[in-house]
Amino acid sequence: MRKLLTAVLSTAVLGTAFAAAPASAGGRDHDVRFATYNLSLNRPAQGLLREHLANPDVDDVYRRQARNVAEVIQRAAPDVVLLNEFDYDPEAVRLFAENFLAVSQNGAKAQRYLYRYVAPSNTGISSGFDLNNNGVIDTTPGDQAYGDDSFGFGLFPGQYGMVVYSKYPIDPRGVRTFQNFKWKDMPGNLIPADFYSAEEQAVLRLSSKSHWDVPVKVGRKTVHFLVSHPTPPTFDGPEDRNGRRNHDEIRFWADYVTPGKSSYVYDDRGRRGGLKKGQLFVIAGDQNADPADGDSYDDAIHQLTGHPLINTRTTPASAGAAEAATLQGGANLTHTGDPRFDTADFSDTAPGNLRADYVLPRVNIKVTGSGVFWPVRSDPLSRLTGVYDPAWAAVNGFPTSDHRLVWADLAMR
Repeated sequence: MRKLLTAVLSTAVLGTAFAAAPASAGGRDHDVRFATYNLSLNRPAQGLLREHLANPDVDDVYRRQARNVAEVIQRAAPDVVLLNEFDYDPEAVRLFAENFLAVSQNGAKAQRYLYRYVAPSNTGISSGFDLNNNGVIDTTPGDQAYGDDSFGFGLFPGQYGMVVYSKYPIDPRGVRTFQNFKWKDMPGNLIPADFYSAEEQAVLRLSSKSHWDVPVKVGRKTVHFLVSHPTPPTFDGPEDRNGRRNHDEIRFWADYVTPGKSSYVYDDRGRRGGLKKGQLFVIAGDQNADPADGDSYDDAIHQLTGHPLINTRTTPASAGAAEAATLQGGANLTHTGDPRFDTADFSDTAPGNLRADYVLPRVNIKVTGSGVFWPVRSDPLSRLTGVYDPAWAAVNGFPTSDHRLVWADLAMR
């Protein structure tokens, strides 16, 4: 497939948009399927993901997982999709598209994404400070302590990054990234001031990975695909630094889409403010926050699900999630939320299964269909989701991921 590099954004943005010759997209009578998928394609060492994706025919657990997550995407067939936990590497982005998504997996229809966007992540970037307060500043990549002292947790720079694939054109000049936005610059922020020193607070970045505004051209309309992956509200102490950060990472988009609340925002090129009144948007990502259960700080996700400019009339659901909650029991039995809406299988850990992943369009965009790729166990495709199995421990314990792909069909007439 001939590919043209249509834009490399300025070094201040540090992002890359790729495109190839135009092709038809959609196929749902002008509906566009937007999706998010935390597919756990992170690897334990830098460069491994590229190596695995460059050799798709090798039969090992890493390639099998890559083929499985590609098949999930092919079965769901989104037009625009955010992938979370994809190690930052533009070449790996190309290899996954060409060697896996564009090749039929088990008879599923190949998917060709001619437009892609990728940019660096805060994960695994050393802060130079003792951010976990263990008395040691760890600047050697590869271990837990180094990850704790990085701007976003990662064993090496870019681990747990993200990428956007699209069948519709991405406007590279319009992309905005907020990787370097300082947490302290959010008015009313929740930084635990008793935990972080004044020097640390001065450099702390809000995004544990990054926040991106990726404009997608759908016909004559521009839809701002607002994507991120807030830190889990766990793995901390009584100061709840990760819970507070998760809350404010989610709040960022709530403010960004609200005229009058986003004047404090600045992007990595110094441009200020958020969306203008009336601009179309879809917020997507693994928000690591459930509306009713789990460890979120101060009902964090309600900043989006209760927002007057966000369409939450339809909630993606699956029969497989409801079945899993019943069969797995445990913490699931204490939950108050509807298990049909769960998007992550955490039954092997304390929280139980949760709704963590979201596709949230602007209030004036009609949702014509939605779902979560979580087949019931009697469905042959349940082999792609499975249950936790130590045999898959090298890739997070599942044949694909502990998260499920979530999609919404949006009327873009």
